[in-house]
Amino acid sequence: MTSNDQLPASTVDLAPTPQESSPDKLALRRFLKNPAAVIGVVALVIIVLASALAPFISPYPPNEIDLTNTRQAPSGEHWLGTDSTGRDVFSRLLAGGQISLMVGFLAALMAVVIGTLAGVVAGWFGGIVDGIISRVIDIMLSVPPVLVIIVLAGIIGPSVPMLIIVIAGLAWPTPARIARGVVLSLREEEFVQAARALGSRTGFILFRHLVPGVLPPIVVSATLLVAESVLLESSLSFLGAGVQPPESSWGNMLNEAQSLTVLSSMPWLWVPAGLMIAVTVLSAMAIGDGVRDAIDPRKNS
Repeated sequence: MTSNDQLPASTVDLAPTPQESSPDKLALRRFLKNPAAVIGVVALVIIVLASALAPFISPYPPNEIDLTNTRQAPSGEHWLGTDSTGRDVFSRLLAGGQISLMVGFLAALMAVVIGTLAGVVAGWFGGIVDGIISRVIDIMLSVPPVLVIIVLAGIIGPSVPMLIIVIAGLAWPTPARIARGVVLSLREEEFVQAARALGSRTGFILFRHLVPGVLPPIVVSATLLVAESVLLESSLSFLGAGVQPPESSWGNMLNEAQSLTVLSSMPWLWVPAGLMIAVTVLSAMAIGDGVRDAIDPRKNS
């Protein structure tokens, strides 16, 4: 048998093998295999879109009062009934979603930005800087947020900007602690030491090497902070220290549920808002769990 007779067999070994998927693709594949996380994304997107399009899909202005139609049960005219002043519950539910979601997302975003920067600085510089920031984090984590916001609402008056700023100011220690822990491990890695040996500036090292390494766990923390912020805003609005009437939020819509009569015989006044809060919080938490599992380096498929 000549060498030419073996040529077709040898060419089989030269066939290109498919390349392994990138870490991002593997993470996305793991996320899509998580049914709870996918359902959470779909549910949250629907809620956000419905709230954003509220001015176009609401059948009535959310603050329009009709004293001849108070506490009417759901019907073809009012899909979710009317409240104690005759306002359409469905329209107020959509308008309330705008405020509740805005508070949740903006407060979480501010907390993540502040916390990430504080944690990265503490982890990188160490020493007295780390000591000061760590003590501030410990103090902030010991402060009861509901009590602080109620006191501030009594002093400066409740408002949406106050809620966003105070919730963010009380929530940033959680991402800060996460970022600090990640940076403490990353700063000893060879690529960071090499950047320092080459004379790279501190700002370049922080934003080019450390912040990207902090982002994966911070994204998980951000999704959980959205859930916590929405829940906190709803609780405060229910207590009267959050969004004030006539503006609508899911929390102050639940104010109607303080009456035993409403709880027992008029569920349309409080069940829709309660469901929106529950679905939003559960969806955000499911997404956070899905992202955490997807970026887990111990999972290889």
